[in-house]
Amino acid sequence: MSKKKKKLAQNPGLNKKTLRRLLIDVFEDNANVPLNYKQLAKMLDITDPNVRAMINEVCLELVGEGKAEQPEVGKFKYIAPVRRTSDGAIAGRIEFNSRGKASFVSPDFEGEIFIAAESLNHALPGDEVKVYMFAKRKKRLPEGEVVEIIKRARETFVGVVEISRNFAFMISEHRSMPYDIFIPLENLKGAVNGQKVIVKIVDWPKKGKNPVGQVVEVLGNPGENETEMHAILAEFELPYHFPKHVEAAAEKIDETITAEEIARRRDFRDILTFTIDPIDAKDFDDALSLRKLENGHWEVGVHIADVTHYVEADSALDKEALERATSVYLVDRVVAMLPERLSNFICSLRPNEDKLTYSVVFEMDEEGEIFDKWYGRTIINSNYRFHYDEVQKIIETQEGIYLEPILTLNALARKLRAARFTKGSIAFDRIEVKFRIDENGKPLEVYFKESKEAHQLIEEFMLLANRSVAEWVGAQKVGRSAKTFVYRVHDEPDMEKLSNFASYIKRWGYGINMKSTHTIASSINTLLDGIDGRPEEDVISNLAIRAMAKAEYSTENIGHYGLAFRHYTHFTSPIRRYPDMMVHRLLTRYLEKGKSAQKKIWEDKCRHSSDMERKAAMAERASIKYKQAEYMKERIGQTFEGLISGITDWGVYVEIIENRIEGMIPIQVLNDDYYIYDEKNLQLTGKYSGKKFQLGDKITVIVAKVNIPKKQIDFNLATNTPKP
Repeated sequence: MSKKKKKLAQNPGLNKKTLRRLLIDVFEDNANVPLNYKQLAKMLDITDPNVRAMINEVCLELVGEGKAEQPEVGKFKYIAPVRRTSDGAIAGRIEFNSRGKASFVSPDFEGEIFIAAESLNHALPGDEVKVYMFAKRKKRLPEGEVVEIIKRARETFVGVVEISRNFAFMISEHRSMPYDIFIPLENLKGAVNGQKVIVKIVDWPKKGKNPVGQVVEVLGNPGENETEMHAILAEFELPYHFPKHVEAAAEKIDETITAEEIARRRDFRDILTFTIDPIDAKDFDDALSLRKLENGHWEVGVHIADVTHYVEADSALDKEALERATSVYLVDRVVAMLPERLSNFICSLRPNEDKLTYSVVFEMDEEGEIFDKWYGRTIINSNYRFHYDEVQKIIETQEGIYLEPILTLNALARKLRAARFTKGSIAFDRIEVKFRIDENGKPLEVYFKESKEAHQLIEEFMLLANRSVAEWVGAQKVGRSAKTFVYRVHDEPDMEKLSNFASYIKRWGYGINMKSTHTIASSINTLLDGIDGRPEEDVISNLAIRAMAKAEYSTENIGHYGLAFRHYTHFTSPIRRYPDMMVHRLLTRYLEKGKSAQKKIWEDKCRHSSDMERKAAMAERASIKYKQAEYMKERIGQTFEGLISGITDWGVYVEIIENRIEGMIPIQVLNDDYYIYDEKNLQLTGKYSGKKFQLGDKITVIVAKVNIPKKQIDFNLATNTPKP
């Protein structure tokens, strides 16, 4: 057992996930030896009584999962983790690392199995496969061979077509396709040499090195904005137009609000209501209403577009919305989850129009203490459409339309925010990189958008509504269990990652208190406050985020660690997020005293929504990187001050301070010494000079090369000349 693990184990903030991994390491090092919790605690150097008690709990869980056995009471022995199928294989997923090395990950195997290139048998990254394991050699990773491809991770690939006299190839730009795709000339669909296309694999001969494909869509010429944005969407298998039958279904929707419908709803049309959104927004999901009650309290209504009134479950519109799961926000466009007629007109809470909404209404005092809540369907008529900068100006100058209501809501939001942080919520207020672009999509300027009080005003009331809905449904029981619901969950941080993060930030003189999950959150907030405006802010914020678990959707409520909420969901953006539509439907069901929904159906939808959210986020980042590359192409040869944002054995990543654009100094241009990569401390050290490149170091770079199609920017050190 390494010293690193012993140090982790001594920490009373050790979570179950990390403890489980440490215990499995001990079991594997002591194969076939039954161990009790005292022996395990001694091997891990654990003295804390709470963690010692958790050891027994984890061991019993491993027994329940069939991954350990209990040969005698109180003693546990690990079972070899591979459960083979009748043909001697195990099922799982193929993954490639950044260096192109393949490995196999399976729920039936703790750890990874190395797969040599010649043993992949046409498997691609993400594919679900069966693998046969070879006999393990001492001190080497387990190794295996793919014997069957169960399901392809993706069917289509994006790249540039190269045409010769008798055949063509598509050269993929996607890291998930390490092979060129052979295309017979009759399968080109009109594509000409050098164009970007989407290709589908139709065959892969057993002894063939390359798959055979056909062009399914011609995107256009590389370098053109429309081509590149569509290519990014296609790369992540995201749509950029609606099927005709879905558009037709949207056109058929009757937007008339009948007297009978109004009678079924609580009427807020005579109460002051307004929306606050970005200046260029068209899909207004949410509105706030405010009025003073006779008892001196405030009534705050959080009103959300009632999308599910118009989109029936399992309709063509609903199926398309589920498939997309989210709107995608690229640099120059929004790829909406719902057709424009719904997202920008019928459902959008536009000013001076009657709109159907789903609302949570709070009664609270001046201190933000809540005395009553109401949930249900409503009708509103927004008095005014604010944008964030307008509200921010009102807050800062104390002048403007609806001044008193804005200031009242802001004061209440401040109270809610303060209470949230007192309870352990973490303040990840990130700066957004934005571009000013011309009519052809060319980036002219890079600027930043910060979260100010106007954003926080809306954020706090949306968080309050989301949490309240989740709490109400969470209290609805079937026996001892809560009714099936869609939660937005965020797991506790992995202690090993957090420990690594804590060691990284010591070089700047910062630290975090890892005594408990609450002290971790509190000290991270202190850290984030302390780095505000400092050069190292972006690097440390990014490292902190990477140390955290990823939020996702689930029917299993494990709480939201980052917000410090035991119950949390997404209720407030149904125009752009399918899980919010799911939440509206389930809330309606339970308000009407309906039975608990079937868990598996909703969990499958949660998993799909989480997957699509990740794809959308990757596409958004890819569009930003593309525009950054375009922007820097015009600045080759220019010198910039930057901070080292990443260290790998193939180069040093540097983020330019003035525009937050990241590029890399390739290791081969550092020719003044032989540099050794230290993975543990994330640094490069010169073998002879002792010169170090470390995270957060300030550095001067020259823009050397830009590859726009690959979205890559290469730097040189301003004081270093690359080898010829």
